Amino acid sequence: MDKNGSGLPAEAKAIIVGGGVVGCSVAYHLAKLGWQDVILLERKRLTSGTTWHAAGLIGQLRATLNLTKLAKYSAELYLGLEAETGIAIGFRQNGSLGVALSNDRYEEFARGASMARTFGLEAHMLTPAECREKYPLLNLNGVVGGIFLPTDGQADPANIALALAKGARQSGVRILEGVRVTGITKAKGRVTGVVTEHGTIRAEYVVNCAGLWGREVGRMAGVNVPLQACEHFYVVTEANSAIPKDLPVLRVPDECAYYKEDAGKLLVGFFEPVAKPWGMDGVPEDAEFLTLPDDWEHIAPQLEKAMERVPLLAETGIHTFFNGPESFTPDNRYLLGEAPELRNFYVAAGFNSIGIQSAGGAGMALAHWMQDGEPPFDLGDVDIRRMFPFQGNRTYLVNRVTETLGLLYADHFPYRHYESARGVRHLPLHERHAAFGACFGDAAGWERPFWYLPAEARARGERPEYRYSWKRQNWFAYAAEEHAAVRNGVGLFDLTPFGKIRVEGRDAEAVLQRICANDVAVEPGRIVYTQWLNQKGGIEADLTVTRLSETEFLVVTSSGTLPRDLNWLKRHIPEDAHCIATDVTSAEACLAVMGPRSRELLAPIVDADLSNEAFPFGTARDIEIGMGLARAHRVSYVGELGWELYVPTDMARHVFDVIAERGSAVGLRLCGMHALDSCRIEKAFRHFGHDISPEDHVLEAGLGFAVRTDKPDGRFGPFIGREAVLRKKEAGLTKRLVQFQLVDPEPLLYHNEPILRDGKVVGHLTSGAYGHHLGAAIGLGYVPTSPQESAQELLASRYAIDIAGKIVPARASLKPLFDPTGARMRG
Repeated sequence: MDKNGSGLPAEAKAIIVGGGVVGCSVAYHLAKLGWQDVILLERKRLTSGTTWHAAGLIGQLRATLNLTKLAKYSAELYLGLEAETGIAIGFRQNGSLGVALSNDRYEEFARGASMARTFGLEAHMLTPAECREKYPLLNLNGVVGGIFLPTDGQADPANIALALAKGARQSGVRILEGVRVTGITKAKGRVTGVVTEHGTIRAEYVVNCAGLWGREVGRMAGVNVPLQACEHFYVVTEANSAIPKDLPVLRVPDECAYYKEDAGKLLVGFFEPVAKPWGMDGVPEDAEFLTLPDDWEHIAPQLEKAMERVPLLAETGIHTFFNGPESFTPDNRYLLGEAPELRNFYVAAGFNSIGIQSAGGAGMALAHWMQDGEPPFDLGDVDIRRMFPFQGNRTYLVNRVTETLGLLYADHFPYRHYESARGVRHLPLHERHAAFGACFGDAAGWERPFWYLPAEARARGERPEYRYSWKRQNWFAYAAEEHAAVRNGVGLFDLTPFGKIRVEGRDAEAVLQRICANDVAVEPGRIVYTQWLNQKGGIEADLTVTRLSETEFLVVTSSGTLPRDLNWLKRHIPEDAHCIATDVTSAEACLAVMGPRSRELLAPIVDADLSNEAFPFGTARDIEIGMGLARAHRVSYVGELGWELYVPTDMARHVFDVIAERGSAVGLRLCGMHALDSCRIEKAFRHFGHDISPEDHVLEAGLGFAVRTDKPDGRFGPFIGREAVLRKKEAGLTKRLVQFQLVDPEPLLYHNEPILRDGKVVGHLTSGAYGHHLGAAIGLGYVPTSPQESAQELLASRYAIDIAGKIVPARASLKPLFDPTGARMRG
């Protein structure tokens, strides 16, 4: 290998920046895939950032199937690592015990246990007495019950990293310690190498596994890596013969604490509700095996509860009070994948205190991502493309991570919103919504109305704020009224946060024909619902394309997927195409007037004929409304007659006021996101990231009506995924997205609840909400089938949903249970 002047290699295929457990895992897995010329650069010594002081807990149950799959892979990998490398990692599958101190927490555990079985993970719900049997040191005061996962465990975190490093070396990876990266080189939108204190190394790929330094390494490349360090505390007791060997890992989330037995000692760690950010001015360059000052006062409330929960703690001396930094992200999910700003620059960072249990799977997934140019399965939960530029703002991060650390052990209630770092992005009509009693939630940084507290309730002194529960929350009845207004009268949704992308240029049509599965070669004023597919026929985006002119199109997508979708679009515009894509989200407000009386509301205040003949479904046209201008799109995400009005931001207040004044005569109701979700799920409209994803084939998702395999090939060839669609048509379906309605009107559905077919678990719900018009909870989920099985045979089975261990019968349908023909939208 050529050397530069300092003795470093002059080039490599891939350079990994950071020698913690994640960087070592990426190196190990690239080597296993046969990659040659891989170099890992560590600024000091391996494990010297965060890995060395991690607690080493190996939990497997995560919030989604694929994240659980990655955590399970980590555990399975670690089981064989010692035999492969000869380095003892001390992995013990002594299980983990979660203890609930409230009924809400117990239901969270019960739902988790049901979900675990769907994911192929063993989990058992325990009585208080059974919790004591598993953990004899436990004080049962206030204990409602628990959950036990027997294949969870613990290991030595530093030795896991060193074993992975040795395995990587054995396969040819070069690991260089004491080499600090000071810059990233790039050209023509691609990474080209790294600059170190000792010279420059050219590379085809660079992977940012820099941990605490991940944000700064990202900035060297012009890449947004939103993470911020927090202080993380644990104590280690003296040895005590009264501490049983091989205790399971104990978690008492209601008291913010976890307990690990090791060599006759107890390690007790804390995730306190209000955390302490650290390193706001950057992590010191010379930091190595860093410890931070003690802060007994900060952790005293949690430590006192821990001594009551495990009384032996109070009788055993504390040998070590440890405080070390760990990195956290704005949403408590790590950052993985190719950076949208720079080709071949990959990120694996921000592991939110679950780096050890995640490292094996994350390293495997990223290695395959680099090898294949796409993730091995849907990794949207951790895909770095979900992050917005503003989330890398230091002040935003410092404010947010004061909360996210504690949320690891907080109740994971449905619809829970962050309370910190709020107010970054406001709707033009924010004050109008507030005056009408809006309860705002955080969605992609936007302050969005999720429900409205009626005036009579406000007059009684009630406030528009959440009171969380696993049962019907305080807003449930108000959202039901909003839902009824949309179904029976007229409602208004503020959909301004919709992602809006202008695609312009003489080749705009040809570019979109290559990317869109549907045919967008339509007349100006037509709206096309379409998916963007990958080469496997999986769904990369779900959106509408409106043709504005011969050379101009507007792509409208969801607010949360805008960065991802814009990245996908830009990366698939050929270099020789005369076409540009621009984010114009903030240029226009979007007010959606929906319901059977929407035409009655709008007709007197606009200058357009709103009849079906003059303004059919799926079309758009410019209109005057009041003294303002708008572009009206006749589409619907709630399954009703209605129009989305795209209004210049500076005119939004005027247009809203005109609509509100007219609305008083027809019973207009302002509606929030909960009503939008309940309406869309009754209509079986898919939600990207839940019901459809890159690993869900467009035909199996029931969206074949939006695919045009017979459209002519454009200048840039057939649409991406066309061959996969044709292959699936020939081979037949192996799963189908089914809509379910519970027979019992009382239980609630959220997502991930197991689906039972004829008494056997066959899948899980991808989304769920209450269908107020249909009168019961509604869910969507995939059911395995065979190409030979007819729709009638599929639906002839008995279906039920497992809700926290209770089996609830359900009606299944392949057509929307609400308005299956779509007549109401076109009425």
